Amino acid sequence: MRIVFFGTPAFAVPTLTALLRSQEEVVTVVTQPDKRKGRDRLPAAPPVKELALQNHLKVLQPSTLKDTSFLEEISALHPDIIIVVAYGKILPSGILKLPPQGCINLHASLLPKYRGAAPIQWAIINGEKKTGITTMYMDAGLDTGDILLQEDVAIDDGDTGETLGRRLAHLGASLLTKTIQKIKDQSLIRTPQTGTPTYAPPLKKEDGRISWSKTAVEISNLVRGMYPWPCAYCYLKNERIKITRVKASGGSGIAGRIEKAHEELVVGTGEGFITIIELQSEGKRMMAARDFLQGRRLQEGTFFDEQ
Repeated sequence: MRIVFFGTPAFAVPTLTALLRSQEEVVTVVTQPDKRKGRDRLPAAPPVKELALQNHLKVLQPSTLKDTSFLEEISALHPDIIIVVAYGKILPSGILKLPPQGCINLHASLLPKYRGAAPIQWAIINGEKKTGITTMYMDAGLDTGDILLQEDVAIDDGDTGETLGRRLAHLGASLLTKTIQKIKDQSLIRTPQTGTPTYAPPLKKEDGRISWSKTAVEISNLVRGMYPWPCAYCYLKNERIKITRVKASGGSGIAGRIEKAHEELVVGTGEGFITIIELQSEGKRMMAARDFLQGRRLQEGTFFDEQ
């Protein structure tokens, strides 16, 4: 089949790789425009674009999908199917109606749970024990189309947004390949979504602010879900500190108070203790909490700044 592939981040790379290794014909890749990154603010290509160029594929990076010229360009490619994996924008109805085999989306949750932009992260933050991957026919709604195939996966206690995302990306590539094969042999069954939907809105930096009055488990989930971006954070003497790795344990302390500042950095919470293992203070590199303590004279009993 002739495929137009829409995708942007590293999560979409395994699926595009699988399509390139298959018998299908990827005629064009559509991805988000390059973004300026780093201290030098130099343009950086999305991971999907890098893979596409390595394989000599045509790449389109429209600033808007509503331009009639873009619709005409996609129409001229005569795609049999459009595959969408974490592209980052909602496809307009004109594009959804183009391919005879429809538009298929690979979504990183067990729909209808966690519709939206950040399903992996919110599943961890909310303390879910399992999540999964779904292929679905796209319609005009936000992740509301008929389900095609689903596969679940356990969320491990040590999973972060990065590690779980990596596992789901590879699982999704396999599931998408199976979906295309079932479309070709006409054995695919469409199942309307049922049950109460939940939502996973885009992450904002302020979503990572730690509230020490929450339980240690809730704070640990936040830290894991927010890694590697935008990262959980807090303030100590007006200095913003990213918290990237922690361990939750039982006990009774005072929320936000540093209970131990020798060899280990242990903070009280609303229920239990958080041992901070890795952090990053403003303008500094990521470091172990032990190294952070060696460079400071933190007193036990000091409080992290309140919100």
